Amino acid sequence: MTKRIRAKYKIDRRLGENIWGRPKSPINKREYGPGEHGQRRRGKTSDYGVQLRAKQKLKGYYGNITEKQFKAIYREAERQKGDTSENLIALLERRLDAVIYRSKFVPTVFSARQVINHGHVLVNGRRVNIPSFRCKVGDVVEIREKSRDLALVLEATQSSERDVPDYLDTDHSKLKSSLNRMPVLSDVPYPAMMEPNLVIEYYSR
Repeated sequence: MTKRIRAKYKIDRRLGENIWGRPKSPINKREYGPGEHGQRRRGKTSDYGVQLRAKQKLKGYYGNITEKQFKAIYREAERQKGDTSENLIALLERRLDAVIYRSKFVPTVFSARQVINHGHVLVNGRRVNIPSFRCKVGDVVEIREKSRDLALVLEATQSSERDVPDYLDTDHSKLKSSLNRMPVLSDVPYPAMMEPNLVIEYYSR
């Protein structure tokens, strides 16, 4: 178990936002940072600080991406044609763990990684146990038949907490989902405002 999974809600408190929109987030009760100095008034944040915070928030949202992995995704987005910030979001949303989470097959981005690592997910009929696997338009992602009674899968599919975005065609009765087009920033249902343009500024300093 990674440190980030154990301390996921510390990310919310450090950033001062409920970035996953979860009802159990401590920020819902304590709108200040952790530790003895958490309630001190914060001074004006520099441009660098604003950019760093935007990067930490976007990276933290996807749960288990290391700084090395996140920077590599940025570099790939930069090499692609078009708007780099839109490319960055599309690359993040096409990760298998993100697709499983967006399809409401699991309750959190952290449980998406767990389900994939344990071999419960098929892509185009083949088992894939790599959370960073990059899905393409038309790929069919599903929960294995033997795994469809998992408690967390049942919890997620029956929850009214989130909606499935339009760029996914999802059938909860069969626990199948497919990417019908490339997602763009305006499509992605982030509970907190994400600013990938500031992330681009951070890495291009």
